[in-house]
Amino acid sequence: MNQFSMTAIAAAIALAFSAGAMASSLSKADYNAGKADIAAEYKSAKAGCDSFAANAKDVCMAEAKGTENVAKAELEAAYKPTKTTHYNVSIARTQAEYSVAKERCDDKAGNDKDVCVKVAKAAQTAANADAKALLKTRGANQVAQDKTNAARTTASEKSEAARQDAATEKRNADYAVAKEKCDVFAGDAKAGCVKEAKVRYGQS
Repeated sequence: MNQFSMTAIAAAIALAFSAGAMASSLSKADYNAGKADIAAEYKSAKAGCDSFAANAKDVCMAEAKGTENVAKAELEAAYKPTKTTHYNVSIARTQAEYSVAKERCDDKAGNDKDVCVKVAKAAQTAANADAKALLKTRGANQVAQDKTNAARTTASEKSEAARQDAATEKRNADYAVAKEKCDVFAGDAKAGCVKEAKVRYGQS
């Protein structure tokens, strides 16, 4: 079985996935280098299939192409980690596994071959269904999280508004008391007292 070594980008991809990052983890230069490595590894793996014949060569080619497609999907997910790119990795893997399994079925004949193909397709369908369910679950969780964050923000804003309203009411009440106390004065003295009270309690 031909496998890509992908040593140049394997560490970066592993780090991106293990960290669960949702922001770019690879630089543009590393991303482009990764694509070049994938192309080179696929070319090498494809050439290696020439040592096989008949269906063994077809299986080898399917393995090489499937590994290339998975590597591309993993690189994309490492470069732009999102729910969708991670989902695409799962789909690439199931497609690769199905393609190889289907080619292996060509070694059989008649009903055995038909059953083999059906089993391979059923496995792909099940894996794709699981991947889709996980994608929807992550999406639902994100929506719930967004709603929770929005609710918290709204509650915080309302709380702050309530505190400001309370502070305003307290200032108004304190001003009313201070202004009332100014009534013991007359003329300029009273006017000065009221002016001072307005400044102290933020009255216009």
